[in-house]
Amino acid sequence: QVQLVESGGGSVQAGGSLRLSCAASGRTFSSRGMGWFRQAPGKERESVAAIHWTGGRTYYADSVKGRFTISRDNAKNTVYLQMNSLKPEDTAVYYCAATRAQYYSGNLVVGPEYAYWGQGTQVTVSS
Repeated sequence: QVQLVESGGGSVQAGGSLRLSCAASGRTFSSRGMGWFRQAPGKERESVAAIHWTGGRTYYADSVKGRFTISRDNAKNTVYLQMNSLKPEDTAVYYCAATRAQYYSGNLVVGPEYAYWGQGTQVTVSS
């Protein structure tokens, strides 16, 4: 079992930055792929970024490429999302999630089932 707790959300003006953190409990964090997702009001949840269990491969939605960076520290059981040059359209609740499978090596966006989810953290970007 993996429990996830996000933090770091808040309100910023356009062009600003935030760093989200997702702290995981349990001993299997380091073997699971991790993803950040977001859901804006009235919209479906979408994948924002993902990172392999090794940290060696990352994926980004086109809308955030060049602005967001996902990273992980397996020693601290934590995954991060650094968000720069924020835009009003980035406003959403952001969730982190862990894959059900351990040592998953395929495409983290379309392949795996994300079985463990955090409660979400609100990010609001004003113009």
